[in-house]
Amino acid sequence: MAVNPDEDTELQVHGILPPKEAPPPSPSPPPSPQLDNILNEFSTKDLVELGEDAKDDEMERLIELHRQQRLAQERIDQSRARFGEVYPIGRDDYTREVTEASKVDEPDDDNERGTGVIVFLYKDGIPRSDRAFQHVRALAKRYPRTKFVSIVGDKCIPNLPDSRIPMFIVYRKGEIRQQFIAWGADRERRQEELEAMLLVTGALDAPEERSGPSDRKKNDEDEDDLDEDEEFFSAKKASASQFGSARPQKNIRSSQKKKGDDSDSDFEFDM
Repeated sequence: MAVNPDEDTELQVHGILPPKEAPPPSPSPPPSPQLDNILNEFSTKDLVELGEDAKDDEMERLIELHRQQRLAQERIDQSRARFGEVYPIGRDDYTREVTEASKVDEPDDDNERGTGVIVFLYKDGIPRSDRAFQHVRALAKRYPRTKFVSIVGDKCIPNLPDSRIPMFIVYRKGEIRQQFIAWGADRERRQEELEAMLLVTGALDAPEERSGPSDRKKNDEDEDDLDEDEEFFSAKKASASQFGSARPQKNIRSSQKKKGDDSDSDFEFDM
């Protein structure tokens, strides 16, 4: 009689030998990608062509529903993109352009978070200040929902020493959230470090992730269809737009302290 290697022998049944270990379970197959995640790989323009090539009316309807939702979200994002550049201000403009501006809520903001306002104090001719200004301009374009303003340091705070330049003051909802003094004085800083620091303060609104249609029911039949749909989408994905995202690093706060100098203390002031 043939011996089944998976069965315990008589010695193991009677406890003379330990029972054989059960074989490890087979790994579960990876889940099928959600239709919304696949469609997010395409631009709204690509979705038009994708819908025209759909294999049936139901697939065409789902693609068009996703496209309409994307367009609606883009309109909301555009309405929130109120800034996009660095606005120079004077001391007399400070209250209106900074403190009061930070109290303004975005359209449809039920949480009433106000507006992130970042004040950049600089001075021309200081290398670290000039480098920081380049980073600030780039971030202002990347985060058009945040208001960036610039002002010469000693025009904002009388007698502000150059050792404290550049300086960042972060506002939201009419209040100072954080201050950063002498950014880049200890070493040359990268734009990603400044971006990470401002993200941690809450001044920058991170881009919102796209979501699929919320009213579409998902059931077992839909999951089975997704495997078949992958083949349909694979040819189109090669020409789809690719979107990258940078993962911010941890918050990095820079300050410079010289012997006999109290320049590290934070400013607390009202304009």
